Amino acid sequence: MFSLRTKVIISLVIVVIITGAIATIIGVYLIGEGIVKQAQDKVRTDLNSAREIYLHELNNVKTIVRLTAERFYIRDALIKNDLEKLYSETAAVREREELDILTVLDKDGRVILRPRNPSLIGDDQTHSPIVRKVLTEKESCAGTEIITKEEMVKCSSSLVEQAYFRVIPTPHAKPTDKTEETAGMVIKAAAPILDYDGNLLGLLYGANLINRNYKIVDKIKETVFQGQMYKGKEIGTATIFQGDLRVSTNVKTKEGERAIGTRIAADVGEQVLVKCKPWIERAFVVTDWYFTAYEPIRDLEGSIIGILYVGILESKFTDKKKETIWLLVTITVIGIIIAFIVAYFLVKSITSPLGRLVNTAHQLAKGDFNQAVGVNSEDEIGKLSKAFNFMISSIKERDEKLKQHTQEVVVRSERLAMIGQLAAGVAHEINNPLAGLRTYVKLLNKEITDLGLPESNFPKYLSLMERETIRCSEVVRNLLNFARQTDSRPQLVDINHILNEALSFIEHQIIMLDLKVEKNYSTLPQTIADFSQLQQVFMNIVLNACESMSSKGTLSLSTRHLPAPLSLERGEAEDNQIEVKISDTGSGIAQEILPHIFEPFFTTKKKGTGLGLSVAYGIITQHKGTIEVDSVVGSGTAFIVKIPVQKP
Repeated sequence: MFSLRTKVIISLVIVVIITGAIATIIGVYLIGEGIVKQAQDKVRTDLNSAREIYLHELNNVKTIVRLTAERFYIRDALIKNDLEKLYSETAAVREREELDILTVLDKDGRVILRPRNPSLIGDDQTHSPIVRKVLTEKESCAGTEIITKEEMVKCSSSLVEQAYFRVIPTPHAKPTDKTEETAGMVIKAAAPILDYDGNLLGLLYGANLINRNYKIVDKIKETVFQGQMYKGKEIGTATIFQGDLRVSTNVKTKEGERAIGTRIAADVGEQVLVKCKPWIERAFVVTDWYFTAYEPIRDLEGSIIGILYVGILESKFTDKKKETIWLLVTITVIGIIIAFIVAYFLVKSITSPLGRLVNTAHQLAKGDFNQAVGVNSEDEIGKLSKAFNFMISSIKERDEKLKQHTQEVVVRSERLAMIGQLAAGVAHEINNPLAGLRTYVKLLNKEITDLGLPESNFPKYLSLMERETIRCSEVVRNLLNFARQTDSRPQLVDINHILNEALSFIEHQIIMLDLKVEKNYSTLPQTIADFSQLQQVFMNIVLNACESMSSKGTLSLSTRHLPAPLSLERGEAEDNQIEVKISDTGSGIAQEILPHIFEPFFTTKKKGTGLGLSVAYGIITQHKGTIEVDSVVGSGTAFIVKIPVQKP
């Protein structure tokens, strides 16, 4: 049989292992998901940056063509049909702005001049959507187009060589019979050439061939990834596809060359080229896996002619994920070991006292068993059960003594209750003679006044007697309040109204002291309470506040409704409360006095019974509320009263 210590240790270790395993599995999942999401968010942002760089290059060509078309010497040369002047100017612009193509067309879309091939003119260019749009709308336009080998031959044979690719077999690419690509992808812009009256004379279009032009992709890599490396590889890459063929890229092959002529992965091509949707997931890129983002490139008519891509090397994130997972597993294993050690010493600290308790129980238990507790095991709990059986007889022997002692306690409690009732009765009995005595004193004072005894001290003595009887009556009344002998009259009340009523009774004192009263009342729900008792509480606190302040002080009263928090255990709203805060700018209360201010008959005043705050405390407690005080000597005091809202 296992001991209790062994059982508890095994149970704790199993719980820790299960908890650690679950935490590790969840942690690994969350870390993996978090890293993937982080990478996907990054490539999505990088794709946005790449798109802006691509559009910037497109707008740059558009701006060059538009400004050139608006120059007066181009317009004048076209009006005068001065082809020599037109050639010199356009050739200079093409060289300066590094344009692969710059061509002048007439108003019907036929070629007037090609600076790179001046001898070839007259062919129709209206097959280009960009040219057609400019001829129709007489406004500059730019976009991406696919141009054929025949069109490139008309401009320059070097463009044909630059655009030509042999299709390289690529892992994960869709099977194809195509072995070469002769067409090219260009960034193209066109602008109208207008005479001085705004009539169309012709148009000018320019273009840059993207094939084997690495300006855009390298600018994307430099701007977005800033040349970061990981294990000898560039962490980020960018590519422009013509269809599914890489025509401009900084993705490298195993030999370290640019992977131009390689093709896109089949699943990515299906998503982007066929389904016309962006791809933002991991994908295989030539030689390695990347977190990638692809989006289609469309021509002016909306047809997909290519793809813009950015990617981040996946191995950096997977290595980071593995490191984090191993760290998490290591921490979990260390935690299990520590938990085992702690569990061992913790269980030992529990079972050792149990063993000592068993020995002590055997020593204390004297007598025979009448009833026995079943013993089902031989561990510490079983031993404790045996000891408990021994203790039963002793408990029975002491039962009579306990009953006798209990009776004595009950008698003593009843005696104390009778004393309390006697005190309340005496207070009632004293109160009536005191009232009569005050009446007789007033009558004597009136008769002596009527007799007109100018040198008599009777009025003075009688006045003293009256004041002292009033004081005695006040003590008796406070004693009755403290003893809860006054009748409670609960009704539906407005706490803000009670505060205003309390203030009205001491308005003269506030005026005499020249105090400033600040009210900050909130809209409060009505509650069931005793109007006069709460009025007494607020008057008492306000009077104390006034007495603690010199002239020009500030008395602040604020109320607010504390929302009911949701009880998680009951699943419902708990009782809400009304909070009343009464603060002053008086002398404050010393910290050593604060714990005693609610004690009966405790006072620091020369005159006073010390029952005011005790009575207030009793009234608020009777209303199931709380009263707190916060005070700083020299700065002032604040009393905070909280009363639960009681519905009818």
